[in-house]
Amino acid sequence: QNKSQGVSFVRIHAPWQVLSREAELLKIKMPTKKMYEITEEKGILKTLNEIWCKFTEPLQPQVPQQENTKMKTLSYPFSREKIYLYNIKDKDTFFDNATRSRIVREILKRTSTKTRNSMGIGTLIANNVYDAAYPLHDGEYEGQNDDTNERKLLYQEWARYGVFYKFQPIDLIRKYFGEKIGLYFAWLGLYTEFLIPSSVVGIIVFLYGCITIESDIPSKEMCDQRNAFTMCPLCDKFCDYWNLSSACATARASHLFDNPATVFFSIFMALWATTFLEQWKRLQMRLSYFWDLTGLEEEEEHPRPEYEAKLLQKKLENKNITTENSNENEKEKLTWSDRIPGYAVNFGLILFMIMLAFSAVFGVIVYRITTAAALSFSTNETTRSNVRVTVTATAVIINLVVVLILDEIYGAVAKWLTEIEIPKTEKTFEERLILKAFLLKFVNSYASIFYVAFFKGRFVGRPGHYVYVFEGYRMEECAPGGCLMELCIQLSIIMLGKQLIQNNLFEIGIPKLKKLFRKLKDERTEVKEIGTDQSKDPQQWDLDYILEPFTGLTPEYMEMIIQFGFVTLFVASFPLAPVFALLNNIIEVRLDAKKFVTELRRPDTVREKDIGIWYNILSGIGKLSVIINAFVIAVTSDFIPRLMYQYAYSQNGTMHGFINHTLSYFNVSQLKAGTQPENSLFAQEVSFCRFKDYREPPWSPHQYEFSKQYWAVLSARLAFVILFQNLVMFLSVLVDWMIPDIPKDISEQIKKEKTVLVDFFLKEEHEKLKLMESFIAHDKRKRRTGTKSRRTRAASFSQCHCSPKGSFTSFSSQHTVV
Repeated sequence: QNKSQGVSFVRIHAPWQVLSREAELLKIKMPTKKMYEITEEKGILKTLNEIWCKFTEPLQPQVPQQENTKMKTLSYPFSREKIYLYNIKDKDTFFDNATRSRIVREILKRTSTKTRNSMGIGTLIANNVYDAAYPLHDGEYEGQNDDTNERKLLYQEWARYGVFYKFQPIDLIRKYFGEKIGLYFAWLGLYTEFLIPSSVVGIIVFLYGCITIESDIPSKEMCDQRNAFTMCPLCDKFCDYWNLSSACATARASHLFDNPATVFFSIFMALWATTFLEQWKRLQMRLSYFWDLTGLEEEEEHPRPEYEAKLLQKKLENKNITTENSNENEKEKLTWSDRIPGYAVNFGLILFMIMLAFSAVFGVIVYRITTAAALSFSTNETTRSNVRVTVTATAVIINLVVVLILDEIYGAVAKWLTEIEIPKTEKTFEERLILKAFLLKFVNSYASIFYVAFFKGRFVGRPGHYVYVFEGYRMEECAPGGCLMELCIQLSIIMLGKQLIQNNLFEIGIPKLKKLFRKLKDERTEVKEIGTDQSKDPQQWDLDYILEPFTGLTPEYMEMIIQFGFVTLFVASFPLAPVFALLNNIIEVRLDAKKFVTELRRPDTVREKDIGIWYNILSGIGKLSVIINAFVIAVTSDFIPRLMYQYAYSQNGTMHGFINHTLSYFNVSQLKAGTQPENSLFAQEVSFCRFKDYREPPWSPHQYEFSKQYWAVLSARLAFVILFQNLVMFLSVLVDWMIPDIPKDISEQIKKEKTVLVDFFLKEEHEKLKLMESFIAHDKRKRRTGTKSRRTRAASFSQCHCSPKGSFTSFSSQHTVV
């Protein structure tokens, strides 16, 4: 208030009376005097656990641990009436900083403002009365001073890239940031740990492809110059006939990802996803027990300021129409009819955005078709021979840029659409925002991959009867080695591009630019402020004000969920996806940690016992991955045609002759006029050319119709999808059943805690009863002697209570200690 210009701060302090009252209202569990022993695992599990602890000792962060890990303090919802139950040594430290900030935020949320009959600090910030409201960090995270605070400890042991190999101090994270953020980092840590075995298996599968590449008969046949399969032209008029052996490199590379080990890896990854989700449920339950979240009740949420504003507007409109039924107006709420315009806009715009993502994919398809045709006209031999490589590489990069741009747009659109729905509470708002953002980003990230996997090369037609777009351009075909190689390229570039550019460069660069902008802006303001005392060191609230505001965990979860999709959905085409995800996540954990500790204002602590809707999304992706991988193996890869050939059509039970079996004949004299190759430079005269399909030859009575082999292979593909899907689903259910959701030791501890709590209460009540009896006896003795009046005795009785050691102290003297 003394400043003529610049920012003013209001610092709020909550005294003991306020903290104790609010803790009771919020039913916050606080530690009691009672401690009980945690039942340890016995036998081989205990031995293995001890070996693991010894082995991982160098990986443990150097943070203060609980003195006796075998004992746990019994917690109970705070009650001022039962204050004698709690272990109150110092009233200034009994409630930690996270609990204090949570209580203060709760009071600020519900305190009514004088204007517009609205509630809370949220409304005041929305109306620009205040710029921000945030709890303060514990102090500086860097500096030579000796005082070690929790923020500095987190920075040194967690938020630096130099400690990437260490485990996360989850309990300290939870203590400093609250349960919601603690659960996010616990989940991210478990997911990253689970990527280690899947990466190892993925590398083994890839190495299997490398080792068996020399013994792969189909790729050898394709590369053999003596076979001389003359292939039909890839485009009309300007493309010549070509030898299949020229596609040797593609065929050999395709085998690295299209081999029998891929099927095993797909089954492994489906079971991996199920095991990961089951293990997360167990860890979540373990954390809930140790963080005293078991039995956590859903707190009543305050309405959002936007909801209140809309409700007030509705009340005013109704008051103008009629002044009657004032009581009804007070209980008024927004109905379905009030939200219909918002829902209509949501439906229309989401549909438009999904169509926009598909349009972008179609645009890239058109680019590929037209560029391929244009490069085919080139007089340069090198350009013509590298058409496919050039087109694929440039198209994928364009696709990546479009995906990144649309991702940013979709995030903003999802937020705006959720706001116009006017959800009542923050939780409802967050859930609806997550669903919209996930739907839009899922379509955007995977639309082009779905096209390459399931649609590319399916609607090409055949020589003499091709399918055309824009009247002159043929639909694009898969490479001679199949579409799986192109799917692998598409998936790897989009996945790596998103991780490198969006998850790392954007996350590091944008906050630094924002911070620089804010700093420059503040420096300009400081120059104008003459007469202020600039010699003083900046206070913590000044330092925190420069930091970026915390906007929620949705972006952090979203990028990991999309990555989880890349790792599981199309893993049959790219076994190295878990490896790249692991490398990214090792950086991501420390990047997020550094952001929370050094670049963001301290978030409000929120108590949550689970990760909410994100678990359902993960579970949905896990189930969808089974279906998609089944179709990728059956439809996109050559696994089924090879299997069918070896066991149904091969004369000697080997893969010799497979390439010839998959190629059909076409009589070049039946090519449409104007589509034949001009100035053909092909070595020999061509009567018949070959194309990849199962069709009847020109000399057959049913020429160019689908052959019996085609229908047999199609039946085998569908049978494989059904078999694979049911087998994996059955194994997933089996894994789910074998791994209990609640660890046995934790379920026993929860039961034990209830028993201990009852015993503790009965003991304390018994102590109180003994105390009462002793006072009554003492009172009777005093009555006989007549030393004290009855009134004094009643007062002394009401003010006394039992100390922990069983001695008697007056409540007033105990209160001064508290």
